[in-house]
Amino acid sequence: MCGIVGYIGWQEAAPVLLKGLKRLEYRGYDSAGIALLNGTISVMKQKGNVSGLETDTAKLREKMPGATIGIGHTRWATHGDPSDRNAHPHLNAAGDIAVIHNGIIENYSALKQELISEGYQFISDTDSEVLVHLIDWLWKKDASLDLESATRTALRHVDGAYGLCVISSREPDRIVVARKGSPLVIGIGEGEFFIASDAAPIVEHTNKVVYLSDGELAVVTKEGYSVKTIENVEQEKLVTELDFSLEKIEKGGFEHFMLKEIFEQPSVMHDVMRGRVRLEEGRVCLGGIEDYLDRLKQAKRIVICACGTSWHAGLIGEYLIEEFARIPVEVDYASEFRYRNPIVGKDDVVIVISQSGETADTLAALRTAKEKGALVMGICNVVGSTIARETLCGMYTHAGPEVGVASTKAFTAQVIMLYMLAMALSKGRTISHDEIILNLTELADLPAKADRILNLDSQIRDIAERFKDAKNFLYLGRGYNFPVALEGALKLKEISYIHAEGYPAAEMKHGPIALIDEDMPVIFIATRDSTYAKILSNIEEVRSRKGRVIAIASEGDKEVARLAEHVIYIPQASGPITPLLTVIPLQLLAYHIATLRGCNVDRPRNLAKSVTVE
Repeated sequence: MCGIVGYIGWQEAAPVLLKGLKRLEYRGYDSAGIALLNGTISVMKQKGNVSGLETDTAKLREKMPGATIGIGHTRWATHGDPSDRNAHPHLNAAGDIAVIHNGIIENYSALKQELISEGYQFISDTDSEVLVHLIDWLWKKDASLDLESATRTALRHVDGAYGLCVISSREPDRIVVARKGSPLVIGIGEGEFFIASDAAPIVEHTNKVVYLSDGELAVVTKEGYSVKTIENVEQEKLVTELDFSLEKIEKGGFEHFMLKEIFEQPSVMHDVMRGRVRLEEGRVCLGGIEDYLDRLKQAKRIVICACGTSWHAGLIGEYLIEEFARIPVEVDYASEFRYRNPIVGKDDVVIVISQSGETADTLAALRTAKEKGALVMGICNVVGSTIARETLCGMYTHAGPEVGVASTKAFTAQVIMLYMLAMALSKGRTISHDEIILNLTELADLPAKADRILNLDSQIRDIAERFKDAKNFLYLGRGYNFPVALEGALKLKEISYIHAEGYPAAEMKHGPIALIDEDMPVIFIATRDSTYAKILSNIEEVRSRKGRVIAIASEGDKEVARLAEHVIYIPQASGPITPLLTVIPLQLLAYHIATLRGCNVDRPRNLAKSVTVE
């Protein structure tokens, strides 16, 4: 996902923009650029890291001393290869309008051909360049327009997603911003305002922000801001206070954000449960859904929609809710849900899960479900995000900002939320008060058990050293640990670039077994639960084909030790709790394999943190 920063105020803009772009590096990008406005517009952009801009920006600051208005961008290539000319900002021919854009303009080709017929020439291969020329063309055609109305008129011609900032030397005292399907937030300072695609570049300057909703356009000056719809209807916006500090988006002594976030999981577990798990009362208190709890309990069916890691958490949620609450659950990829014609109605509950609260496919699934009359509930991490605003009820995970591209603590937080939801739906219906207390007690014991697993970091690194050159991995689990197998494989492939697949262990015989030989590491999640004997049989099958077995097992299990080449022991836990423990060694294994291979785990190739475009 591309990153946007903007500044208008009393400070020199360039240092603010550069620092903001660095705060957005975790989102993934291939080029970066800034535009400063001080009488005229000057642009500096290039392929590569933000750090590469610093020398050139110093020259730009000499050329434009005192510029207090500017916009900056990190690009994640969609249309056109990573290059200097495809980097943002984009200028019109006269150089008096500059645009930065996140998202995809679906009808850009038709718009481009129309603009070419009007005499416009295009420098880049991007869809984004269409926007700056379209604004310029409309503004020239109608002298009564200003920058705001020219941008609004241009956006009415656009199909697709956008988060954009526009500046012009014709109106050198403002930044026009707009959003549809790609997040934008305005930070409110003292005589200054900050614009960004998420709160990371803003938090060191102010904790007061306004989130734009889809179809809104704002004009930001040094004196203030105004928000209207694309149809020019004024909007009153709620000012939100950010719930995290600058320290939470720093590495805190860890080599990578991913490692920091893996090690944050015990404290995240505490934070997710704080005030919600009431052991002495034998209940969970979920304020965000309390008014709708009876309707949730009466649902004929629950559909969980999510993408990636959140989808894996949703699979565990399916098992939890069906086992404890006895409500039928389906789990859908949000990207599939939105493009078929799902059978969803007023008796159904649709739960959408997203760390950022801005995932485009998940938002589209949310809106589809609402149109069909379902009760839509959200689980997300970011206060004020679009999912939080558009769902009827929901729960925040309170996991803190997750900067690492490979999601770790978000998975843990989401599974705990789903566990607590299952308890809330079960209370007074399907399980006894004593069972609730037993389950919540085990949940409360999780942070200490997670700490014990993290103490195995050096052992897991040694195992990673042995297998870092493998070309393929197979992850196998049953029951609650089948989704963990999927998640473990995802973590390995996305940061180490090793091919990995997760399967239900019983499905190994339906194809994957043909791949197993002495070069194939097979990771079994073999904890002592109802499927334990079956898992041991699967391990025997792999061994008979000379596969190399790494097992995640319950403490004290000597039988697994006899069969596996390497064993990583986790504390004893019941089946529904084990995914929250078994996933941690798999996160560490993926991390260490990737770093031993020289991969940049905080910026995996071709990946971005918040996928808000298709």
